[in-house]
Amino acid sequence: MKKVIVAACMLGALLVALIVKADDAASDAKQAAKKEAQVKLGEHLVKVIGCGDCHSPKRMGPNGPEEDMSRYLSGHPADAGAPAAPKLSDPWAGAFTGDGTAYAGPWGVSFTRNLTPDKETGLGNWTEQNFIDTIRSGRELGKGRELLPPMPWPYFSNMSDDELKAIYAFLQSIPAVRNPVPEPLPPPAPPAAAPTQ
Repeated sequence: MKKVIVAACMLGALLVALIVKADDAASDAKQAAKKEAQVKLGEHLVKVIGCGDCHSPKRMGPNGPEEDMSRYLSGHPADAGAPAAPKLSDPWAGAFTGDGTAYAGPWGVSFTRNLTPDKETGLGNWTEQNFIDTIRSGRELGKGRELLPPMPWPYFSNMSDDELKAIYAFLQSIPAVRNPVPEPLPPPAPPAAAPTQ
């Protein structure tokens, strides 16, 4: 009789363990589906707001410039260097490089950031909150250097937290690309005023 009771207890414990494991698996599947939906929303938003227009290097295709998907969202190519601003005259207030990753204007020259999850040169060490703070404040990590034109952060700052979290989740899901983007260049010094006599 003791053997039957012991066997029944062991069987009961095994059934409880299987039920708990099945429940954990269902919970894990729900979490994975939720994360996948978040990443898909982020991918959609990144495409709709045109992040690749500025943050992806271009190559010439049969119909003109197209995003180089091997360097998708990796910012201004390090191998392109940091070109100086061209001389602008009225009515021109700005210019950009042919691949659309460097911009010049009264602010100087800005180079689009590497948005891939590379830990050294991209957003790999950023937290979700770092990303949200950057977009909300217009400052790197929410407190650093100002984001420069043409980054339309004032518009993007109106996105919901869920939308920004989805964009962050998508950016963390793409392949990391090592690409150290140059620091911005300051505007040229204004011409010296002519001495007055």
